Amino acid sequence: MDQNDFPSPQDWIARDAAPGRIERIEAWFSGHGYDPHRHDTYSIGRTISGIQSFHYRGTLRHGIPGNTLVLHPDELHDGMAGTEAGFRYRMAYVDPAMIQQVLGGESLPYVAGGLSNDLRLYNASQPFMQALDHPLDPLEEQDALFELAMALRAVAGKPRGRKRVDYQAALRARDFIIANLQSGITLEMLEHASGRERWSLSRDFRALFGTSPYRFVTLRRLDLFRTLILDQFTLVDAALAAGFHDQSHVTRHFSACYGVSPLRWLERIRAPREVAGSYKPVLTPIR
Repeated sequence: MDQNDFPSPQDWIARDAAPGRIERIEAWFSGHGYDPHRHDTYSIGRTISGIQSFHYRGTLRHGIPGNTLVLHPDELHDGMAGTEAGFRYRMAYVDPAMIQQVLGGESLPYVAGGLSNDLRLYNASQPFMQALDHPLDPLEEQDALFELAMALRAVAGKPRGRKRVDYQAALRARDFIIANLQSGITLEMLEHASGRERWSLSRDFRALFGTSPYRFVTLRRLDLFRTLILDQFTLVDAALAAGFHDQSHVTRHFSACYGVSPLRWLERIRAPREVAGSYKPVLTPIR
């Protein structure tokens, strides 16, 4: 995509989120992008133009074209333009479970600092950093996931010290959560489903999937909430259908996860569509 494809001066986000696949976005912000927030995914990104500034682990970082952003799951960060010129970037949100399919139970690789100049990581992330008008073939995506997991492991070096983890038990707990999102899930239930003592399971879950069981439940419900509001559900109806108490409850969690309110997110989001053979963003309508 040419940088003039989006002439609007307004902030925008173009999103490609096929069900069951890796979510990819491309966005442009003129100034402030996001308040401090956390994802339970790896955020792998690249600045296309301008300077992408963000606070990460107590330090202000500056992403520029040529380096790779690597935000570890559940690490607090924000986002803003480093100059008055604004910034444009692409990002892929990679579920740690996909990395675990390659690593098979190792503690998640941790790349310090949130930025890397390592060519191995730059090259491995390239398939996910292509323009959104280049859809990834399923096999291409799977091959790229393998290369990305290997690059993360190589760049991160030796995993941070951990006692032995029970990957299969944590995976059983994760599967139980996904199958029972509408239930009031407790650690006791996860202990029974996984066959692992609850506190050991909780520690293993964090090491293997990058977040706590409770946060994982909340963020899967937010995934459902996002899908529903994009399908034109009202905020109230979507909140209740996704398992939240009310609109204020979901708004609080949504803002903490994405750094903006649900309405602000909807105002920015643009879905990629093919129009007359070329890629153009279409603003998702709000009702």
